Amino acid sequence: MFISQAFAQAAPAAPAAPESFFGSLGSMLPLLLMFVVLYFVMIRPQMKRQKEHKAMIDALQKGDEVVVGGGLIGRVAKLGESIVHVEVASGVEIQVQRSSVVQVLPKGTFK
Repeated sequence: MFISQAFAQAAPAAPAAPESFFGSLGSMLPLLLMFVVLYFVMIRPQMKRQKEHKAMIDALQKGDEVVVGGGLIGRVAKLGESIVHVEVASGVEIQVQRSSVVQVLPKGTFK
């Protein structure tokens, strides 16, 4: 009664969009750039630090002066496969994991 009938009609054809130079790559480009920046800013330097730390740990020798993760300074007394005995005072040795050695100090630092 109060509602009139509505008839659907075909919509006019949309004008063709010009082809973009990059095509679908254009929408993916910002995402790809984010991954490239992330790799060079975060991932690559971290991998380099890990490689240097592993080389330092593998090169440990008896008598080296080291800093352990908790800040203790001592001299390597014994080396094991995964454990290092560090002498922190005369007659006092602690056992730590090799990976907890943070830094090798120059000779003569620890007295």
